[in-house]
Amino acid sequence: MLKGLFKLSWIEMKIFVREPMGVIGSLLLPVLLFVFVGRALRFSPRGGAGIPVSRLPFNIAILTALLISLGAVQSLVGIMAIYREGGILKRLRATPLSPVTILGSHVMVKLGFTLVALVLMILAGRRVLPDAMPASGVSFVAAVLLGTTSILSFGFVMASLVRSARFAQVLGATLTYVMLALSGVFFPVDRLPRWLQFVANSLPTTHAVTLMRAIWAGEPWMTQLATVGALAVIFAACIGFSARWFRWE
Repeated sequence: MLKGLFKLSWIEMKIFVREPMGVIGSLLLPVLLFVFVGRALRFSPRGGAGIPVSRLPFNIAILTALLISLGAVQSLVGIMAIYREGGILKRLRATPLSPVTILGSHVMVKLGFTLVALVLMILAGRRVLPDAMPASGVSFVAAVLLGTTSILSFGFVMASLVRSARFAQVLGATLTYVMLALSGVFFPVDRLPRWLQFVANSLPTTHAVTLMRAIWAGEPWMTQLATVGALAVIFAACIGFSARWFRWE
């Protein structure tokens, strides 16, 4: 099973790399956004020093990490729809490979590119925006990957519902914007109306931001067990839904 997973993941990675715009959007654009926005907010138009990055109204590192995760979800939903329309999923399903191997390969690829983008962001940040970096880069990357895994499971729910690649683009963009707005990265979730707080706390992005913010500040993982548990519950619920409703053709 593992051999098939790694082999299929390698094939999917090579297919993805053949699309330059996808690679640029997944790796370079988030890092460039992080550097340019961070420096623009850090310095005044006249060249003088502005407020430190650490005192900005939002955390630019967490925002960039969340955008990387949401970009992976959009890509996943689009690829699943294209594969379904082209009959690729149907043909893969007819092979000896298990559904877990087939779908897990896409998760492996998305997590791989997420990891590369995060490493590039941290390397660029340590050079040009040192005060925007987390207390522990390794722990922060682990938190982002955990949050991304839960968010990707939500992506499989979206992929289970879409009928066409064109609709997948619209649905993916709409839901990712909503998830970004309600994630708490720009303002506290408790400022929202109660019904919107319920919606926000049902989304993996909200708990991912909570975890990233705590790890970025240097808090130990033991203090975030409830947040990790929420991400795990959402992951299990989304995987259960996808296993029941995912369409291969």
